[in-house]
Amino acid sequence: MSPLSVLHAVQPTDAGVARYVATVAADQLARGWQVVVACPSGGHLATELGAHGVPRLSWPATRSPGVHTVPETQRLRRLIRAVQPDVVHLHSAKAGLAGRLAVRGERPTLFQPHGWSWLAVRGATARGALAWERLAARWTDLLVCVGEGEAAHARQWRVGARHVVIRNGVDLASFTPAAEQTRATARDRLGIDQEAPLAVCLGRVTRQKGQDVLLMAWTQVRRHCPAAQLCIIGDGDLRPTLRGCAPPGVRFVAAVADPRPWYAAADVVVLPSRWEGLSLTLLEALASGCSVVVSDIPGLAEAITAGGGARVPVDDAGALAGALTRRLTDADLRVAEGRAAALAAKAFDARRTHEQLAAVTAQLARAIGFVNGVAACDETNI
Repeated sequence: MSPLSVLHAVQPTDAGVARYVATVAADQLARGWQVVVACPSGGHLATELGAHGVPRLSWPATRSPGVHTVPETQRLRRLIRAVQPDVVHLHSAKAGLAGRLAVRGERPTLFQPHGWSWLAVRGATARGALAWERLAARWTDLLVCVGEGEAAHARQWRVGARHVVIRNGVDLASFTPAAEQTRATARDRLGIDQEAPLAVCLGRVTRQKGQDVLLMAWTQVRRHCPAAQLCIIGDGDLRPTLRGCAPPGVRFVAAVADPRPWYAAADVVVLPSRWEGLSLTLLEALASGCSVVVSDIPGLAEAITAGGGARVPVDDAGALAGALTRRLTDADLRVAEGRAAALAAKAFDARRTHEQLAAVTAQLARAIGFVNGVAACDETNI
């Protein structure tokens, strides 16, 4: 019997979704599967896939739907027909759109939203995105949700009927609490004063990630902690605007391939997001033993156990400022929360994530009877 064949399709080539796809594809390749990733060129994803020996097919795609969607769908359809995978695994909104239009139920299809598309927009656009997800569910054999909150949204808004929660995970061997010397070295390398209270926010600079609220909060933080520094690391459409109106003590840094030095340097990691699937950045920060301050939303709150950090109401700059100030001025609290965070991260081991995903992928191919590209009559249920 030939090995299971999987084609992953994804549009983002940087940040969390790209890192997820790279690690999953590498894991499945190591299992002896035939794995290929269709994605745009450039970004960190192509580099990571090359490092792991994962074959990549060029699929030029933009983030938003529009006039480019038709040729993107046609290109992806040609790639899928050429590869003839047993399972098509679509990641995030654009691949979910083009991929399901391309396949239309002709072969087993997994869709993993990594954050629902309708949450990213408003008004008629949001209603249209939700209507599409409900329609596209007919061409989706299984929805893979990265956290309990994402699955709850699917149930609440009646998107599909077949869901499985496979929580995001973190490589616990790569992300570990930093020793004092590691912290000092990281600060020297990054140009951070050794004594400065430092908050770090990693992620795309977009409305979703809430850096606009963080900048409003930072003015209040500096009143109580004048030496405090904030580093916002990432690229995104709001970066030029926010950089132009940032208060004192804020530094913007381009997206980085390896965030570990920033976790080592940080006194607190802050994620003021408005919505998330299950944030990989948060899991990395927890595993790195960082005190964290996050919005109290699904996708963040579910990973924060008692004593591991603070949850504040979404869009509440005052509460965010208070939580940050307390941690930037209380070293004992930061240390205690860092220890609790590292302990909590053990529940999010990436090895478990990969095992569960491999199991449902193989089970889907068997259930639909499409192993090795040949349709069969197996009525096994997933």
